Amino acid sequence: MANAIAGPRNIPAFIADSVATDELDDIARITGLPELPKYSLAHTLNIKSVVRKAAKELGGDWRKLRFIVAHLGGGFSICAHKDGRMVDLNNANENGPFSPERAGTVPSGDLVRLCYSGKYNIKELRRKLTGESGFVGYLGTNDMRDVKERIKKGDEKAALVYRAMALQVAKEIASYSATLEGKVDAIILTGGVVYDEDFAATVTERVQWIAPVLMYPGENEMKSLAENALRVLKGEEKAASYADVVKNYKKREVV
Repeated sequence: MANAIAGPRNIPAFIADSVATDELDDIARITGLPELPKYSLAHTLNIKSVVRKAAKELGGDWRKLRFIVAHLGGGFSICAHKDGRMVDLNNANENGPFSPERAGTVPSGDLVRLCYSGKYNIKELRRKLTGESGFVGYLGTNDMRDVKERIKKGDEKAALVYRAMALQVAKEIASYSATLEGKVDAIILTGGVVYDEDFAATVTERVQWIAPVLMYPGENEMKSLAENALRVLKGEEKAASYADVVKNYKKREVV
């Protein structure tokens, strides 16, 4: 789309901080099952944006600081960001905490049995894991406001699932402090879920012992795209060649 708009006008077009950005350390790719390495898939655009913003507020260079970033939206991306790179993270579609719509990490043996139960074909099960789980699976909604209203009315199940999601987010954040050897300049909470001050506070209570917690609710992805392009146009960063990056990339089958 960018080329269709920019081409006739003879102006440059850029893609920046795509979801498939891969900066993982090799050690982070090992899962325990050689056939199933970890692949990088995250809300990179917003993660990089808040890292730069946090570094500016801290008075440092974002390429020299260490952050744990939790992007909390319909899906959750939590990553260790070290010296300008996302060196470790959860694949937002396949593991990590459950979210309003996604299952996150689930018991592998039970998942295998579910796959062979005859109840689902592959498309149905993938849809269930990435769009019909989490809050949707337990409570029938992906709207935090609905969940909070149910909690206010005394819905104990809603309260339990809500607290469980906060706990899983905190545990994932804490795990990446090990990736960063306990040297963390700040923890960043961002994404739409962070507008829920109660949820953000619940997570913060469990992780603030690691590092100060900074909050940037919502997503500013359109602004982030513009800022990325502006840095290239101003000569602050050099644009990479997409063709050069992917020419040696081994394509994997996507079902």
